[in-house]
Amino acid sequence: MRFTAGDIADQLGGKVLGDRTMPLTGFQAADRARAGDLTFAENRTFFERAEQSAASAVIVDKDFTSERKVLIQVPSARLAFAKVVPLFYPEPGPPTGIHSSAIISDKAEVHPEACIGAHVIIADGAKIGARTVLHGNNYVDEDCEIGEDCAIFHNVTLYPRTKMGNRVRVHAGTIIGSDGFGYVQEGGRHLKVPQIGNVEIEDDAEIGANVTIDRGALGPTHIGKGTKVDNLVQIAHNVSTGENCLVVAQAGIAGSTKLGNSVILAGQVGLAGHLRIGNNVTIAAQSGVMRDISDGEKWWGTPGQPDKQMKRQLLALQKLPELLRRYNRFEKFAKSRLLTPEEIAEAQAKAAAEKEKKAAEKAAKNAAQPPAEAETEKNS
Repeated sequence: MRFTAGDIADQLGGKVLGDRTMPLTGFQAADRARAGDLTFAENRTFFERAEQSAASAVIVDKDFTSERKVLIQVPSARLAFAKVVPLFYPEPGPPTGIHSSAIISDKAEVHPEACIGAHVIIADGAKIGARTVLHGNNYVDEDCEIGEDCAIFHNVTLYPRTKMGNRVRVHAGTIIGSDGFGYVQEGGRHLKVPQIGNVEIEDDAEIGANVTIDRGALGPTHIGKGTKVDNLVQIAHNVSTGENCLVVAQAGIAGSTKLGNSVILAGQVGLAGHLRIGNNVTIAAQSGVMRDISDGEKWWGTPGQPDKQMKRQLLALQKLPELLRRYNRFEKFAKSRLLTPEEIAEAQAKAAAEKEKKAAEKAAKNAAQPPAEAETEKNS
């Protein structure tokens, strides 16, 4: 695709500093850009790299100036990046048609504008919406519903009664609706609890590759509108996320935990079961959370704690080696001045002997004096 700097600025609601007619034919990172490419810079470091690059124009969100590059000034360079890339590299429109190797039940409903790829199996009662693409090797079990404009990539499996809204994307290898991990003990053995619920995924959600989302024991496991789930995430039975949450790679959410809106779980976060996580909560990477969290809080650490509290503990830990050194020096100093138990016993014996000696001397002195003089001395 070919644009001018002015075209891009108009698309973004930005302002061109320099030649509006500068032709732009692609978008690249600064270190890979060539003449005709557009790039972006969020800060001074990236801007200096961009200015030294071969790129013809730079998107910026600061008051930068340049004698070498055309600048397109916008409120947010990163947001502009997300909007501009599809202009240069638009996704192809959805394919249509049904591959000859697909197996589709006569009791399923597939919209004529949907695309069903090779070796897809669609069971009884399933519904596939308009312009939805099942790329291949997908299994859509009984009574599943997939809305419009969805993309289900290769080797995705949907267990019975899974429901998806519109514009949902599910990446390769993901399993949605498998049994929740529920057991009770009987006579020392684990008795399986039937999992008769389902999974519901609302509009505009995106599920990464090799994610597992278990169906509810009773009722649904729920993924809220606009929520994005990264690769290799485990979401247990009856979990519910609010809208626009971010769940980053290798996170795990135990059963029946509820997330509010706009919650961020960073990589490898673990949440215990039956928790309530409020709106706009952020939990830092590798945190292990075992308590409810109120709206707007930031937590991290294992066990997870409010970030200010955890920071104080880490600062204290950083001081621990110096405190140990100081203690060891004090201990050596104190030992050189402290008596051993044997020395203490010897000192106590000497003191007792000295006391007895003085008492004996006083008694002898009193015995040698005449009675009247002794009485006078006693009264004095």
